[in-house]
Amino acid sequence: MELSNTQLRRPSQSWIKVEEKGAQLKVEAVPVFDASIKIQNVVACATLNQKFDLNAIVKGNPLVDYHPETFPGLVFRLKKPKTTILIFRTGKMVCTGARSEKEALRAIKNVVRDLKTSGIVIPGKPEKKIVNIVASANLFGKIELEDVAYALKKTMYEPEQFPGLILRMDEPQEPQKKQKSTKQLKIFVNNWKKTS
Repeated sequence: MELSNTQLRRPSQSWIKVEEKGAQLKVEAVPVFDASIKIQNVVACATLNQKFDLNAIVKGNPLVDYHPETFPGLVFRLKKPKTTILIFRTGKMVCTGARSEKEALRAIKNVVRDLKTSGIVIPGKPEKKIVNIVASANLFGKIELEDVAYALKKTMYEPEQFPGLILRMDEPQEPQKKQKSTKQLKIFVNNWKKTS
């Protein structure tokens, strides 16, 4: 399933019924809205099943950042797609900054190609996996996060620590995928302003 920035158009409801406790949450919203969902960041991991000499990678790629006294990984920045890949001695890589799954996987492929071009021997293909997607949306309404925290199970709401509600889901519903997915974290942030 390829996720990308999309437009959703659904009618809004004034009340949302929560089946778990039978509670009702009041949501102030306009009758019809366009919720623009925008993907902000896609994080992917890759494993190359081999150890790396990070100093050898630095010699072959002078534009990378490697400061082992402050961070154990090497920072490889790409311009296209604009992403940052962290490479560790263990052969693990973490890609951040992508705006889609396709872009994240392409960035990993580009880095592996660049490593091979610079003389690093990589015998196999990397095992790649999307591990996190951060998205934002404007719902054009007001959600009372305290009511949501009370009505739904598995939520965390600490407004003194973070101005949003965290909802943990056991199994996201994806009928086309048969494999068991890992837990997912969704954050709903209200229109919060810090007052002095």
